[in-house]
This record gives sequence, C-alpha cells and structure tokens, in this order.
Amino acid sequence: MADISAAQVKSLRDRTGLPFGDCKKALQEANGNEDEAVELMRKAGKKTMEKRSDRETESGRIAIYTDPKTGTTAMVELLCESAPVTQNEEFIALVNNMAKQLATGQGASSMEELLKQTPEGRATTLQQDLDDLMNKIREVFKASRMVRVEGKSANYLHHNNAVGVIVKIEGAFSELARDICMHIASMKPKALKQSDLDPTVIAKERDVVTEEVKQNNAGKPDNIIEKIVEGKIKAFLAESCLLDQPFVKDPAKTVAQACKDADMEVLEMIHWVLGKN
Repeated sequence: MADISAAQVKSLRDRTGLPFGDCKKALQEANGNEDEAVELMRKAGKKTMEKRSDRETESGRIAIYTDPKTGTTAMVELLCESAPVTQNEEFIALVNNMAKQLATGQGASSMEELLKQTPEGRATTLQQDLDDLMNKIREVFKASRMVRVEGKSANYLHHNNAVGVIVKIEGAFSELARDICMHIASMKPKALKQSDLDPTVIAKERDVVTEEVKQNNAGKPDNIIEKIVEGKIKAFLAESCLLDQPFVKDPAKTVAQACKDADMEVLEMIHWVLGKN
C-alpha cells in the first residue's frame, strides 16, 4: 500500500470536498494517483447514492436561462432531500448550468441526454458534476424535468425558485409578456384555452356541479337545473383558461383582450410548481 502524505490528502480533499479519511483511503487504493482516486471516490459515491435512491426529494430549485444570442429559453428542475441544500452555492450553480446548457447547447431530447453534455469551459459532464455534488453533500438529487422553448418568449421565476413560467408569444414583444407570466404564477390557469383542457377534467367538474346544483335546487324543473349547471361550467372554464381569465393588472379586460390590444398572441404556456407535474 502506497505511503500517502498529509499534503496529498489535503490536495484531494480540497479538490473533492470529501472527508479526510475517505480521501486517504482512495489515494491508498490508487497508489497515490490523485486522478484515479477521484474516479474511485466518484464510483463509490454513486453506489452509495443508488442505495438511497428511494428517499423522498421534496425540496429543490427551478432554474431558467435565455440565450441572449438566439432567444432560446430553457427551464430545468433539480430536486433534493432538504431545504438547506437548495441554498448551497454549488447546488445553485449546478441547476443554473443545466438550464444554461439546455438553452445554449445542442439541445437534448431527454434529461439523460442533457446530463451527458459538457458545458463550455468545463472539463466534466453535468452528470459527473451532479454525482460529485451528491457524493459530497450525501443527499439524493433528482434531475426531474426540463423544457426548451425556441423563438420569442418571456419568463418569470419566483424569488423562491419554486415556481417557473415561460410563455411563447407571437407579434409585438412588450412588458405585457412578462406580466402575463406573473399572472400565470398567481392565478394558476389549468390551460391556455378551453380546447386545451383535459375532457376528463371538465367531465369530472360537470358531475360535481350537477350533484351540487340538484341538492341545492330540489324540486326545480330539469331545464332550469341544466341552465344553472351550464352557467357554472362556463364560469369554471373561464377560471381555468388563461386567455379567459381577467388580467390581474387590468381586471376589466381578459388576458386575451389585453394581448389583442398589445398586438401580441400567446401561443404556449408552461407553468411549473416545484415537485408537481
């Protein structure tokens, strides 16, 4: 077994952030080769974290990045086990780098594909960075979802990094686009327009409303019951769809009317709440 100096252990510890004893053991197994020791520790850490993969990951961060050259915007969600980790500088840098790489790189069809990429100016892949940080912090991370939007768009990221919104637009670009992103974060529409709503959601709401109306209007003719139900369903649809909602900054107008006045059209909306698909 190689004779390992304190200076060698300190060098490896500074490089990895891992405990003194783990660094010394890895250097001994690698006969003093620091690069080989790093790889041994990475593999050992990955095995350890795989055994913990069933742990709950209820905390995390959402990151958004827009490429200033192309206008392409990306949003990424990275989950972890505890709230304190979400404030860790390396964790923040990791999720931000993931979003930046997705926006500025060649793109990716899956999270696995994204994590295989090496950001510009770095020597390691995003997957290696993720594995190394998990090994250092000893918590499970889950790179849970990502989205990339090409073309004209606006976005909003809440101050707690737990709510993210992107809207893809067409027409004139103005501050209205970002205002609509904040509107979405606040009002939580289920869909952009009525035709986008899941029919099963509407059917379920109709069943609930019909039962409620019948109980509260016993003895009234069926045609009256039906009119009341239709009125409530119409209100539900207006509340559920972004374009039909009263615009928070000007409730006298719907979002659709505000967009029309600004010569702008919302083509797509993406609204994430941390940990909720």
